[in-house]
Amino acid sequence: MFWAADEAGLYLQATTSYVWSVIGETPIVRADPGRKQTHFYGAVNLLTGKEIVLRSDVMVGEISAQFLLLVLQDNPDVPIVVFWDRAPWHRGEEVAKVLRDNPRLEIIFFPAASPDLNPQEHVWKAARNAISHNHAIPSLPALAGMFEEFLKKTPFPCSFLDRYGYTAICPMFI
Repeated sequence: MFWAADEAGLYLQATTSYVWSVIGETPIVRADPGRKQTHFYGAVNLLTGKEIVLRSDVMVGEISAQFLLLVLQDNPDVPIVVFWDRAPWHRGEEVAKVLRDNPRLEIIFFPAASPDLNPQEHVWKAARNAISHNHAIPSLPALAGMFEEFLKKTPFPCSFLDRYGYTAICPMFI
């Protein structure tokens, strides 16, 4: 199985996007002065578009390892390749232990500074467009719950494997 993974932060602060309003009236978008945030680990299955998601208050090696275990649990008894960026929390001892203990899991790192290659970035964009742009939700837990629910229920098809020739080179894994 092939997965693309990444992390994203979610703030209560609404991000603005296109809005409709009555001509002559200025649209109002809620602004929260606080800095409260939560994070999401996410991975999109590059064949099915299914999303695996884990909410966390921090992005550290221990949580990254837990997330990899979640991907392994969701895909029992099959080889797994995870495409991931080079964030420092992807390289800790906890992650190394998960990789040692699970030889069917392989990590392929994207080149440095290339978020445009990661299909998971498109998943974050779709979720933000659907949930957190122009929202009027008054609490971060409620917003995060809606964000997570959208990720879990929405398929995110992508052409990454076809575009980079994996389906031609590795048909036995597809």
